[in-house]
Parts: sequence; C-alpha cells; structure tokens
Amino acid sequence: MRQGRFGGEMAAQAAALNASVGFDRRLYTVDIRGSQAHARMLAKQGIVTPAEAETICRGLDQVRDEIERGALALDPKLEDIHMNVERRLTEIVGEVGGKLHTARSRNDQVATDLKLWAREQGRALASALDVLRSVLVAQARAHLDVIVPGYTHLQRAQPIRLAHHLLAYVDMLARDRGRVADAVRRAGASPLGAGALAGTSFPIDRAATASALGFEELARNSMDAVSDRDFAVELLAACALVMVHLSRLGEELVLWASQEFGFVKLPEGYCSGSSIMPQKVNPDIPELVRAKTGRVTGDLVALLVVLKGLPLAYNKDLQETQEPLYDALETTIACARVMAGLMEGVQFDAARMAAACESGHVCATEIADFLAARGVPFRRAHDIAGILVKRALERGLELRTLPLEEYRAAAPELDPSIYEALDPARAVERRAVVGGPARAQVLAEIERIEKELADASL
Repeated sequence: MRQGRFGGEMAAQAAALNASVGFDRRLYTVDIRGSQAHARMLAKQGIVTPAEAETICRGLDQVRDEIERGALALDPKLEDIHMNVERRLTEIVGEVGGKLHTARSRNDQVATDLKLWAREQGRALASALDVLRSVLVAQARAHLDVIVPGYTHLQRAQPIRLAHHLLAYVDMLARDRGRVADAVRRAGASPLGAGALAGTSFPIDRAATASALGFEELARNSMDAVSDRDFAVELLAACALVMVHLSRLGEELVLWASQEFGFVKLPEGYCSGSSIMPQKVNPDIPELVRAKTGRVTGDLVALLVVLKGLPLAYNKDLQETQEPLYDALETTIACARVMAGLMEGVQFDAARMAAACESGHVCATEIADFLAARGVPFRRAHDIAGILVKRALERGLELRTLPLEEYRAAAPELDPSIYEALDPARAVERRAVVGGPARAQVLAEIERIEKELADASL
C-alpha cells in the first residue's frame, strides 16, 4: 500500500510480488487479538480514551466476524492481512480506527502475530503427537504378547514383542513433543512495543499487552524483537524431525503391509486401489507422509537461508519466513493426525509374525548366550553359534530342528536344554533388563507412558 511520500502506485508486477495477504490471512485472529490488547493498553495509559478503545475493539470484533463469514474480500493492494484489517476497521468506526496504530509498527505487530500463531500451532502439534502416542500405546497394550522378528539391516535379527517395537516410536514422538514444547516456551517473549526497531516515545505498558496475549516475558532488545525468527526455526526443526519419525513409521507400514511381509492390514479408508490392477491395495497415506518429510525439511532449509545474511533490524526478506512456517506446521500437524487415525485401524497378523520368528535363525544369539553363561568366552561362543547356523543352512533346517548331535559336536556344553533356549517367546522373556522386551518391562513401560500422557499439558 502506497503512503505519504510516494506519488504513485507500485508497479503491478512488484505489487504482486510484494503482497502477502494470500498467505498471511491465517493471522487474522491473532492480529485482531493483538490489536485489541494494544488498544486497551493505550486506553489504560491515557494515550487514547476508554471510549475510543472500546469502539476500536468492537469494530475489530466485527472485522473478525466478517472474515470468518467470508463477507470481507481481502484486497491484495493493501499488501497484507494487517492493513486489510485496519482499513476495514476504519471503514466501520471512522477516523478513530486510525488511532490503533499509535505506538506500534507493522514490524512489531507482525512479529507478535507470528509468535502468537506459532505458539498456537505448536500446542496443536503437541496435542496431535499425544494422540498418536496414545494410539500406539493402546496398540502395544492390545498386542502385549505378540512376538515379532526385530530387524537390523532389514534382516531378521532377534525376536521381540510387537509392543516393544511400537513403543520405540512412542519414545521418538515423546522427544519430538519435548522439542516442540521447548520451542513454544522460547517463543514466549512478547515483541509488541518494540516499534519499527527503536521502541516508542509513548508511555506504553508492554507487560500489560504481554500478559493479555499469554506471553510469559518481554523481548528485551527492540532490534532483536522485530527481526527474531529463531522461534520459527526451532519449530521447523522440530517439525522436520517429527516428519522423519513419521516417515520411518510409514516406511515400516509400507513394508509390513506388503505380501512379502504380510504383518499388517491397513484400514481401507487410508489406502487406494489401482486404476488397472483390481487386486491392489496401495498404502497411499504412509507413502505420502514419507514424501512430505522432504517438503518439511525443505521448509526448514528455506527459512535458514532467508535468515543467514540479514543485517539488523527488519528487512522485507523476513516476509519469506512466513510461508515455510505455515506450510511446515500445517503439514506436520496433518500428518500426525492422519497417522493416528491409520494406526488406530491397523490390524496386525500375529500368526504371520510368529511364523516369521520360526525361520531365519532369529534365535542364533541364544546359542552364544547359552554358552557364555556356562563359562565359554563370548567370542568363542559366537563362533560356535555361527558354525551351527552354517550347518543348519547346509542341511536346510532351522536351529530348533538341528539334531542334538550337531550341537554336541560343536560344543559339549550344549545339552538338550538348548532347544528351550531357542524358543522365541522364551528368548524374549529372558531379556528382562530395563528397556528390554520382556513382558514385565514392556508392561511397566506402557503404564509409565499412559500416566505421562494422562498428565500431559502444554
């Protein structure tokens, strides 16, 4: 929007590039909240009259209502949501609307709005992560006694509980939630009152507006206050890692839903069919979540590149920090929510998982542990177990069907009780250390997480 010293309109191409209302319209609710808090503070400080502040606040309520009803057409020529709101306010209440911007710049206004929006969305993301964690914990409790192969290098490695596998993602998401909460907390310093970069000469009460808007403290340096986007970087970094974890979960669902694994059946509402192959059930949602991880990572990189060379204080480049912020948070929240719905409807094939534990020599480590417990040095015990695996492979047998004489020939310490040690369920139950897959440990972890989720708040 052209003002004062300019004699004409901005060139059409320049105006199109300059306008942000197409994306910053998301800020209208927090912008109006911030403006109302500012107007009431101005009245409290005697900068405007109480009647003027009340007129402004009522007018802003009407603007919000018109936007929500779709009755207000936002004008790109006014550049952004802030000027659109102010222009409509002045149309409604008259010249007194022009007093709203007293002791305020668009620089501290935008910084305030962005922090308010980011904090709201950060809390929404934390809530979405809690819902997904709750779903995973519920599935873990429901499948506490299902045994499944654990994998390294995508090769069957050792048997574990399915619940233990699911709780690994719960732990990842718990760390994610902590990072989101940290970012929300550090976004708790109010920029309002910093002005364009040098504060204001009016006797404002910054603490009053900060408290009214739910900020915990004040940004202490006016130049940093208007140019700080660290909160956005922190939130996007947290989003990127959330998406990495969701992508890993998505990848395993894609694998496990394949005919080659057959461990899960995905709910039909989260899959699609093929345009020419009627038998296909395609895991579209896990695949899309996996792909959107790159998009959110790109948002983080874009934001960092915008910020990396900026001198103090405000520069128009900072407008380009908004779209990555909006996109990353909205995408991550949507992905967390859709994965919660998907995981709630997943059906696990316990029989197929158990059968997979009976092949591939997944209990070979038990032979080494069996020998080590009887005084054989572990490295020698490991070699003996490897020799027995090789013999089983040569004979086309599993370790549990390899004749006892083969065990005796490999090591005299191997008596008939070795077959009991090779039972997958027993092997899992022997791993009763804290953090292990034994039933008591997994159940204790489920109960701990359930209590944590019940007490969760942000």
